[in-house]
Amino acid sequence: MTDHRLNELLNAQCALPFDLLGMRKTSSGVTITCWFPGATRVEAVSWLPIYEPEERVSRVMEPLHEDGLFQLKLKTSDALVAESSHCRFRVEYGDKVYDKLDPYQFSDITFHDFHYDAATLYRNQGAHLSSREIQGQMVEGVRFAVYAPHARSVSVVGDFNHWDGRIHPMGASGDGIWRLFIPDSRLGDRYKFEIKSQQGDLLPHKVDPMAFSIDQHPSFACVVYDHQRYQWQDLAWQEKEVTSHLSAPINIYEVHMGSWRFQDGRPMSYQELTRELIPYVQEMGYTHIELLPISEYPYGASWGYQPVGLFAPTSRYGSPDDFKAFVDACHQAGIGVILDWVPAHFPTDSHGLSNFDGTPLYEYPDPRKGWHQEWNSLIYDYGREHVCQFLISNALYWFDCFHIDGIRVDAVASMLYLDYSRKDGEWVANQFGGNHNLEAIAFIKRLNETIYLNYPKAMTIAEESTAFPGVSKPTFEGGLGFGFKWNMGWMNDSLRYMSRDHIYRKYHHNELTFGMMYAFSEHFVLPLSHDEVVHGKRSLLYKMPGDEWQKFANLRAFSAYLYAHPGKMLNFMGSEIAQSNEWDFNRPLSWELLEYELHQGQQKVIRDLNHLYRNEPCLYEQDFHPDGFRWLAPDDSGNSVLSMIRFATNRDDHLIILINMTPMPREHYAIGVPRNCHYKVVLNTDSVYYGGSNYPVGDDFRPAEKALHQQPYSIALNIPPLSAVILKPQPDNQTGK
Repeated sequence: MTDHRLNELLNAQCALPFDLLGMRKTSSGVTITCWFPGATRVEAVSWLPIYEPEERVSRVMEPLHEDGLFQLKLKTSDALVAESSHCRFRVEYGDKVYDKLDPYQFSDITFHDFHYDAATLYRNQGAHLSSREIQGQMVEGVRFAVYAPHARSVSVVGDFNHWDGRIHPMGASGDGIWRLFIPDSRLGDRYKFEIKSQQGDLLPHKVDPMAFSIDQHPSFACVVYDHQRYQWQDLAWQEKEVTSHLSAPINIYEVHMGSWRFQDGRPMSYQELTRELIPYVQEMGYTHIELLPISEYPYGASWGYQPVGLFAPTSRYGSPDDFKAFVDACHQAGIGVILDWVPAHFPTDSHGLSNFDGTPLYEYPDPRKGWHQEWNSLIYDYGREHVCQFLISNALYWFDCFHIDGIRVDAVASMLYLDYSRKDGEWVANQFGGNHNLEAIAFIKRLNETIYLNYPKAMTIAEESTAFPGVSKPTFEGGLGFGFKWNMGWMNDSLRYMSRDHIYRKYHHNELTFGMMYAFSEHFVLPLSHDEVVHGKRSLLYKMPGDEWQKFANLRAFSAYLYAHPGKMLNFMGSEIAQSNEWDFNRPLSWELLEYELHQGQQKVIRDLNHLYRNEPCLYEQDFHPDGFRWLAPDDSGNSVLSMIRFATNRDDHLIILINMTPMPREHYAIGVPRNCHYKVVLNTDSVYYGGSNYPVGDDFRPAEKALHQQPYSIALNIPPLSAVILKPQPDNQTGK
């Protein structure tokens, strides 16, 4: 061992520890070299017999350096090594003695890669429980692996080595991955990586990019976790046949887990949410829960949109097993789970991906591409293969290990455009001089192709706020390949209209009707998300004009308009109880509001709309086909009335929806209908049951044989103020038609 190599080992800059340490055959026999910093005396002890210590052979090792380097040279025939290619060590630190195994005798386990491919890097990198039988004795430990191709050295530091970077230098390889099997490490051990740059500079301790569990502040330590322990109980859900999400009911309840409800003055845990949230969602009739990002994040005020541990469900609410149990229970209750997923940016926290190995390994090196001015965060370099593999592997990981049903990809627009939120001169054009990030576009297409190839029943949803073409078209048709796209235009137009004083609404009628001009250009989700009730935008209730009663009536009518409009739906938690205040991630929803009848009424109308939606195929079966929708009188701006028909594939299965957006009742309002049968009111948001005025409407209507609105028949009825009335055709008692 040269002085240079010795100094590398002593100063935690050793890249090739297996060349220096362990048991190696020589021309004259066997040399055993071990490294136990701080040890005062070491004995090498024979591997067998482990259960009869008095029969074990031991040899005192020669100290090569006072800091803890020891060596022993033996003949091949020596009893210590004659029976085994491994040995144990009895290590003294002053008056304390420990039995230890040396990681550097297990190069075969260290450099043995588990079964994986480019899309499942998490099966090989990170921390994995490993074991090997050696002459009848089972050796158990953890194999660590991390990608840091530009590092000078990498060490594992953790509970098992007192966070001393000298003790466990990892082995480098030609693929840029550093590996080490540590037999002293166990399930639940905390760890990080100590990395030195190519110049020898010590970087802040880094979390494992593929850590499965990460502690909270102040340690942010990774935790060794085993995905094999949890026993899933959702086989029936996994085997459930799904023909197409496009023709299925999808009504999403968006949830921030930390502020849905508190228990004993704190956010609920995964276990408590399993007991409380899932039955609530089931009773309310939602089909899916969408969770704001739960990948581990250090800064609570980011709501999870500044993730550091993409592979670790946040430990704020419990363990990974607890989160699995939550998803499992959702599936057993017939509820799908969608996760918000953030591949658009990541924070600069020193323990995260930023400057990971002393170089911009994950981010674009040029700040004109790699710095998000809007969010003060870094942008992934989508032009690098290892970055694309890392992100795609993470997306698949949530489907594979946590059985999720879909991802909603955050901030897609910021990925697509090089000049997103930038002024002239602050961005770099692509190779053709344009503003599209061609690398990000290629990544997104590859992401969607890989997800749907591996998980055909999955959903991918894009939060894309521009008119970028083909977001939800297949990649083979030139699209980005998402299953759905958030309809931000519909959301902005609708909320702008609803915030207007009633007297002026007739001048802005097109804000409610214009969405149908492009409703079938994409597979849209209609989002009333968390973004619309924060940062001074007011709650949905207080976006509405008028006195208290009118605000609630407006909200009920607007809710019915959402359910009547083609497209899948998303409502943020709290909208169903008419939350008064803006959402605050530090506080629970104001459940005490349900003591008041008007708030109860909003909850009831949302519950009844949800169940009506799920029970009526005409409200979802043809969401993305023009045959599923027809305006009756789209131009009645003078009365501010919307009238429409929703059709199922069987056109006899339909609903008539009438919405009055003014405080004035519309009496004897005539509309065309397609069938000569009784029409029954199945929902009236003005019912006293919901807190309405109970303005007389009637329950059952027989059409006149008078054509209207291009329909062969017509009926006339009263439409109450600020309300929606939904009618359903009824079979004739005599003809069955």
